[in-house]
Amino acid sequence: MLVLLNWVMVSKSYRRGYPVAVLVGVEQSQGAIWKIYSKVAKLEVNVHLEGTRSNAKVLYGFHEAIVNALRPSLKEGTKSIIVASPQKTSYGQDFLNHVKEHHQWLLQGVNKASFKQIAGSAITHAQVGNITSLGEFKQSINDSAFEETENIRELLEKRLNTTATDTLVLFSLEEAEDAIYSQETAGKPKPEYLLLTDSYLAGDRRKVRLNRLLQIAQNRKIKTRIISKESPAGIRLNQLGGLVCLLK
Repeated sequence: MLVLLNWVMVSKSYRRGYPVAVLVGVEQSQGAIWKIYSKVAKLEVNVHLEGTRSNAKVLYGFHEAIVNALRPSLKEGTKSIIVASPQKTSYGQDFLNHVKEHHQWLLQGVNKASFKQIAGSAITHAQVGNITSLGEFKQSINDSAFEETENIRELLEKRLNTTATDTLVLFSLEEAEDAIYSQETAGKPKPEYLLLTDSYLAGDRRKVRLNRLLQIAQNRKIKTRIISKESPAGIRLNQLGGLVCLLK
């Protein structure tokens, strides 16, 4: 099921847009994981607490189920996580404490996720429609996206400065197409990230080719990110031409 986001204009030829973040709604006995795209929010999965919160083993299993539900989005490259829970409750913080205690891999290194907490319910479609219209939500998205793109910038610089004999950074649409459309060859680097600035996407005349490349990259589980030209990562990307494909 999809929820149209009222903070983004949606054209008649409505599409989901590109992934922006993951919204995790956490309440007393249930959770919901939503993929937030630039135009819509899509429900990924509901998680239920099988028992009571006073049972430590049950609560641990509930939090683990949420982490497991996040893994596909994390693997696809969406690492901005917004955690929402009702005001005057500790449900969201309890989950974040679980992540800190049991999943340090989510909080360290260039591939770490960015977590932000917000007050509000995000279980039903109506609740998500309301929460995504809040200024606080938009600010959380911006803050989380900034942290995520900084992680990507660090990864980009690391690849640029590598001493590996194989080319790990591609700088043109043609090179990216060749790498993403070609069959994988054992022992050779394969595409990991396709990075574009929003200004490159908006200004380039090859819209059909770009949209096709983005769609196929997502289908092949290559991490695709559209990055603001005003962010440090976006400024660096535009210095390199506005489009970069990272190989691994």
